[in-house]
Amino acid sequence: MLNEERSLPGCVRTLHSFLDGSFPLSWRITILDNDSTDGTWRVAHDLAEQFPEVRPVRLPVRGKGAALKAAWCDSTAEIVAYMDADLSTGLDALLPLVAPLISGQSEIAIGSRLNPHSRIRRGLKRELVSRAYNGLLRYGFGVSFSDAQCGFKAARTEAVRPLLERVRSQGWFFDTEFLLLAEYNGLRVHEVPVDWVEDVDSRVRIARASWENLTGLARLAGTMATGRADLRLPRPRELRTAHPDAILARPRSARLPKVAAFGVIGAISTLLYVPLYVALRSVWPALAANFGALVLAGLFNTEANRRWTFNRAGGPLVVLHLKAATLFAASFAVTTAEVVVLHLTAPHAGKVVEVVLLGLGQLCITVLRYIGFDRWVFRRKD
Repeated sequence: MLNEERSLPGCVRTLHSFLDGSFPLSWRITILDNDSTDGTWRVAHDLAEQFPEVRPVRLPVRGKGAALKAAWCDSTAEIVAYMDADLSTGLDALLPLVAPLISGQSEIAIGSRLNPHSRIRRGLKRELVSRAYNGLLRYGFGVSFSDAQCGFKAARTEAVRPLLERVRSQGWFFDTEFLLLAEYNGLRVHEVPVDWVEDVDSRVRIARASWENLTGLARLAGTMATGRADLRLPRPRELRTAHPDAILARPRSARLPKVAAFGVIGAISTLLYVPLYVALRSVWPALAANFGALVLAGLFNTEANRRWTFNRAGGPLVVLHLKAATLFAASFAVTTAEVVVLHLTAPHAGKVVEVVLLGLGQLCITVLRYIGFDRWVFRRKD
């Protein structure tokens, strides 16, 4: 926390009272001061003297990410959690937050203000910015959670320590980078609806935080696209039935259905290209018709793979979009070269020869994409 001298005493007393009176697990409150310039550090020490369960820690650098990494990596607890100093999130959600971590059903749990069952009260500006940003995460990275930035999260310490070492952000982008890397590497993220009320005395500067988040997303997309986001993390325990005499089905490999789906989608998009080209060629020149048919067939291919192959493979959708753009450029270059060469060498060949030649070119590109599917999509093991 930074310069929270005014709000810190009430926050800690309220939290301590709640944990002492109604929380069934052992706990400790850590106050992490991010190099405050007011009396925050003095107040934290006073509270530690008043409550034995309170531990003050001072960090010589600023940034939310730096504070959380320091506190979580140094903790000896099996489960670590954090919440914003203003207690905007209702504390009744704390036990539901840590419950799936205790049972081992999830490695990370987050509160969500955008869950349909959440109740929130905040200004229109922050509401619009939050929804736009989280929408970008869902479309661009295919995340399963709805709210990356809610200041109410918990994790199993042993599961996320290797992840924390890889997170580069020291500031507001920490939450997003932490969650994206977690899902990318197969950790399970559980989401809890929360009650949340905005405190207008906030240290968040929306414009600065938004710029940090957007540049962070661009950096992380490049990290994922090149495979540098892969981590060796503890895997969830093997799925077993509680019935000792149950007759179980043989495990089904997810690999073959994904590869088969990719091939089917590629074949359909190739077949779709031909009638699209014929229709557009009746009103447009060859190069324009080729471009239009490629765009329409490419949109179908990308959206179908997003729904049925790539997202199920656990990859970030931003990588799929980058691959789609690269493949579109390659397809356009090859088919354009075919049209130009055909018109120069056989200007009277006719539209049938033109369509057949372009169709064969698209088929070759589809086969090459299919061969490269394992390397592009299955960078990590299922």
